[in-house]
Amino acid sequence: MGDINALIDEQVKGNDVFLYMKGTPDFPMCGFSGRVVQILNYLGVDYSSANVLENQDLREGIKAYANWPTIPQLYIKGEFVGGADIVTEMFQAGELQSHLSDKGIALKQSA
Repeated sequence: MGDINALIDEQVKGNDVFLYMKGTPDFPMCGFSGRVVQILNYLGVDYSSANVLENQDLREGIKAYANWPTIPQLYIKGEFVGGADIVTEMFQAGELQSHLSDKGIALKQSA
């Protein structure tokens, strides 16, 4: 698990916005991952992602890393934000946009 934790650490800390998801932003493989992708794309946020379906170690490792049992998982500036429900609630309340702005992440849309 050490190698996978190092990879996760590198991905989370090396990208301003990182999404662990099922599938890819172009082809989400579950509705929850798709919803988070839609929100990030709507806001025009630049983000990187990893498809946990391609790597079982990553799929299990990210759950342990965040102590969060579900995918997707969104990280902003190295900080775990939440899964689809939390991200959706934050977006609808305008909190996600504020959080991104506070962290210096450029938004193309402000809903």
